[in-house]
Parts: sequence; C-alpha cells; structure tokens
Amino acid sequence: MNATDRTPADLLGSALAADPGRPLVTFYDDATGERVELSVATFANWVAKTANLLQDELAVEPGDRVALLLPAHWQTAVWLLACASVGVVADVSGDPAAADAVVSGPDALETARACSGARIALALRPLGGRFPQPPEGFADYAVEVPGQGDRFAPYVPVDPEASALIVAGREFTGAEVVQRARAEATDLGLTGPASRILSGLPYDTWEGLHAGLYGPLATGGSVVLCRNLDRLGDDALDKRVESERVTVIAR
Repeated sequence: MNATDRTPADLLGSALAADPGRPLVTFYDDATGERVELSVATFANWVAKTANLLQDELAVEPGDRVALLLPAHWQTAVWLLACASVGVVADVSGDPAAADAVVSGPDALETARACSGARIALALRPLGGRFPQPPEGFADYAVEVPGQGDRFAPYVPVDPEASALIVAGREFTGAEVVQRARAEATDLGLTGPASRILSGLPYDTWEGLHAGLYGPLATGGSVVLCRNLDRLGDDALDKRVESERVTVIAR
C-alpha cells in the first residue's frame, strides 16, 4: 500500500489503483445464509455513492458526528469509509441524541429516533434490499443511494489530523486509524496482499473494526466478515476457511 496514505479513504484509493478487481470484503450472515462478495471496485462504488448521499443530500459537513447503530456488516464497512471520505466523525454505537445524523439498522430504530438530525435506516436485507415499508421518520438507504453519483470528491479536503472515528469511548483521527491499523496488522497475522482474514468479531470495538476492515485495507489484504458466526458449526467453519482461502481467523 502507499506509504503516503494518511486517512482510511486514502487506503481505499490506493487499493483501487493497485488492483480494483480483487476481493476486498466477503460477507456472510449465518442466520440467513447470505453471502456477498465485493471487489475493491464494487466496494469503492458503494462508498462513493454513500459519501455523495452524506455530502449532498444530508448536507453533513466535515467535523459533524454520524452515529452508526449498525452490526458488523458489509454496509457498515461502506458507511465507515464514506464518513472518512467526507471528513465526518463515524461514532460507532454512539449516542444519537448527540449526533448530527444517525444511520440505523432495523434493530435500533427506536434508539435512533433520539437524533434530531438526518436519519437513515438500513434494512440489512440480502443484496442491499429495501424495507417493505420505510420506517416512519427515516430515509431508506436502499432507496436513496442508487441514484447517487459513482464518483466522489469532498468539497473540503479531509484533514488527516481531524477526528474521524469514535469506538468504545476512544476517539481517533484519520491518521491514527491508518497508523494503528498498520502497526497492529502483523500481530493479527496480516502480512500483505495474500492475507485473508475471517472475522466474527463485532464492530463495536477497535479490535473488531481492525480485524473486520481497517487491518486488511491497510495491508492490501481482504476480509471474510461473518455475522452470527456462533451459529456455524466447527465442520462448516473449516469448510469455509478452506473454500475462502482464509489465512487467519479472528473470533
């Protein structure tokens, strides 16, 4: 990866320039049987559309706080990188009442109503499907995002030293996310582009975010992100590790 990358969005840009066709995020939900594989290019396209939604439709500005009330999911990973692209603070499991906008999964809608700003709801259905009926007071992400532009450029350049992420009470700048992801990658077993990590960790801790997104992104690797991994038996897990060519497991 590019040594000059200073923000998570920079890491994604370098990954896109290096090999846009390689897998970046492969997602499983072992409660539903869903499997989705996103190449770097496809993931980056989702990020660009979501960043345009944030910047243009929701009028979120650099420094604003976006509460992400979402599980470990491929769409959560998209939102984390979209926030980084715009320069807003991604507050994972943060207080929606203190946020400028909130992004909620179906299980956290009542909590999310405490946000007085923009509210986006994700159905988290297979293939990014819509809600059968949009939740009252929320915009449905699956309805809003497809029409957004495929390329994104921030109105204001993102400051690597500005706050970018809050998780488990800890605040990180964009530069700190990149630095820590790189520094801790080897301990996790991420050694380069051939590394493919299977993570069953939730996204509400740094360890989960690192294993499930930032570490693979910082090292040119990829992640097999598994929700509800506890429902998968040992034999089935072994088969997944083999079929997905996993080199390291975090659970």
